[in-house]
Amino acid sequence: MFEGVYTAIITPFTPSGDVDWEALDRLVDRQVEGGVQGLVPVGTTGESPTLSTEEHLEVIRRVQARANGQVKIIAGTGANSTREALELTRGAADIGCDGTLQVTPYYNKPSDQGLLEHFMAVADLGVPVVLYNVPGRSGKSLSIDLILRCAAHPHVVAVKEAGGSVDRVSQILARQPDLCVLSGDDPLTLPMISVGAKGVISVASNLLPERVVEVVSAALQGDFTSARAAHLKNHELFSALLGLDTNPLPIKTALALVGQVEEVFRLPLCKLDEEKRSFLQHMLVDHGVMS
Repeated sequence: MFEGVYTAIITPFTPSGDVDWEALDRLVDRQVEGGVQGLVPVGTTGESPTLSTEEHLEVIRRVQARANGQVKIIAGTGANSTREALELTRGAADIGCDGTLQVTPYYNKPSDQGLLEHFMAVADLGVPVVLYNVPGRSGKSLSIDLILRCAAHPHVVAVKEAGGSVDRVSQILARQPDLCVLSGDDPLTLPMISVGAKGVISVASNLLPERVVEVVSAALQGDFTSARAAHLKNHELFSALLGLDTNPLPIKTALALVGQVEEVFRLPLCKLDEEKRSFLQHMLVDHGVMS
């Protein structure tokens, strides 16, 4: 159902800290023109923890409307409260999204049975669910057994793997070859596809959609010579855009440096320190993104 490049789109803010709706429209247009297959609004990269419920749903609505069916929309509607996840997912369903990204409930660290019941409650709403394994954010990894138990539900269609492990992709697909696995780490997208992943939910594509599409398209077509060349050419930059500091600080800063958005975050996130910002700026110059 979901294959290719899905951009985990940032949420731009005005200097006063409000959502910058005009900039969001431009970002959506840029992604569509860049050839991505889908957009993922209000995930981690979209600073979802700092948005109100009303803003959260309005960002999804705006992205859906602006994309106008040209790409698929997987809405970030996960939460550490099942009640909140259900509320957001119902809203995304009403908007008409193609799927929902469900992060592992964070901070409260539920048992596997609690996680199963949480994900099943969301899946029962009927919107295709992409499970999101991101232990670095949630404090808990989704076990392979739990993923496979969840995948028995007809509406659990994919898993986003952002735990830094290619081996987990192999383990999942060895036991359930029909489950769609998407990379959640740009630097690992090519090796994950080499063992059966179907694409990436990408941070780097916010800035460089064509470059991410080049890697993924070649790999999915079986042209690993071209894919490897493109991967190696961009690996250093992709790694910095994801890992120089807490996501989405590097990618949003990069977008600000090239004039696409304001360099504004909502606390407790704040601007990169000057040393990291300067490093990122020099890297963008070295990789031909800006002069």
